[in-house]
Amino acid sequence: MLGTILIVLLVLALFGALPRWSHSRDWGYAPTGGLGLVLLIVVILLVLGRI
Repeated sequence: MLGTILIVLLVLALFGALPRWSHSRDWGYAPTGGLGLVLLIVVILLVLGRI
C-alpha cells in the first residue's frame, strides 16, 4: 500500500517538473531527470520486494 502511494506521488511530481512555463524552460530537463531516477529506484525496490 505504501509503495503504491509513493509511486503515485512520484509520478505526479515527475509530471509537475516538466518545463512548460517560460521561466522554467532554462532549467532544461534536469528536474524531470532527477525525479525519473528516484521513480526508477522506487520501482526497482518494489520489484525486489524491499518496500
